[in-house]
Amino acid sequence: MHAAVKKKGTICGLEKRFDSSEWSVTDRKTGLMWVRDAGVSEFPLTWKEAFSFIDTLNREEYAGHDDWRLPNRRELFSLVSHGRVNPPLFEANVFVNVFHGYYWTASTCARLPDQAWYVHFGGAKVYRGMKYASNMVWPVRETVPGQTSIGFTGQARCYDENGKAASCEKHPLQQAALLSGIDWPKPRFDVLRDTVLDHMTGLMWTRKARSEEKFMTWQGGLDRVADMNREKDHGFSDWRMPDIRELESLTDLGRHSPALPKTHPFSDISDFYWSATTSMYEQRYAWTFYMKDGAVGVGFKDNPEFSLWPVRRAKTTPPGNLF
Repeated sequence: MHAAVKKKGTICGLEKRFDSSEWSVTDRKTGLMWVRDAGVSEFPLTWKEAFSFIDTLNREEYAGHDDWRLPNRRELFSLVSHGRVNPPLFEANVFVNVFHGYYWTASTCARLPDQAWYVHFGGAKVYRGMKYASNMVWPVRETVPGQTSIGFTGQARCYDENGKAASCEKHPLQQAALLSGIDWPKPRFDVLRDTVLDHMTGLMWTRKARSEEKFMTWQGGLDRVADMNREKDHGFSDWRMPDIRELESLTDLGRHSPALPKTHPFSDISDFYWSATTSMYEQRYAWTFYMKDGAVGVGFKDNPEFSLWPVRRAKTTPPGNLF
């Protein structure tokens, strides 16, 4: 894993994120190259079949390359725009045949290793499912091996399709996906009294991972951070409800209950969190984060079923991980 980040290009003064060719699309922001045809597998495959399919692509040197692989969860999530649906992509027109359903990742669910993570490219939900189920496959490769701006997922163990721990030497495509990404800073977290600075993202979180009310409505969470700012809680007046990508950035996919890095210093952790990101499918709903495993779903804004975890921007030049 390396911390190199590719430079970005511009068109007419605007950032150009994707370069598209007949067979592939290169993401300048992440350093990843994707197969342009998101329906290249033609039909859904089981998790095991997905790896076999990519083996075939590599033997045939699809688009001139023999190092395609199944993306890990953080890599596939990097394509998602929560401001769009059907498909939820930043620039949908650079890809073709995007299925508005689930795509496999190479990441196994730590708590339930017979399940793997997938991303829904109709609405952007991130969830887990049995590996014997059938989902679509979207191959990826690194344009320069070892150079990407996406953070390490935290998961380094390989599992077979039945959920049994397996030798990564026997699963090289899985191993390549799991070990991809920027190494976490050491230390990753610094405790500053009642706050915690995450050096990976430059975000500062409250050390107590929820406000006094255990659960609240979405508007209740927004009102609470407004109160914090009026009172300059912990010495700052720019607290806010985190967006869904900021919450996801805390995830360690190698752990569960909670899905946070082993060395995290947080207390009073909830299983369910509101994000400030409204669902584009139905604006009465907002994106929510499930801390037990690290799933991304939605909640009805008027229901007091989720917690608030305040955040603020503390550093402007983090190494990567947020898009």
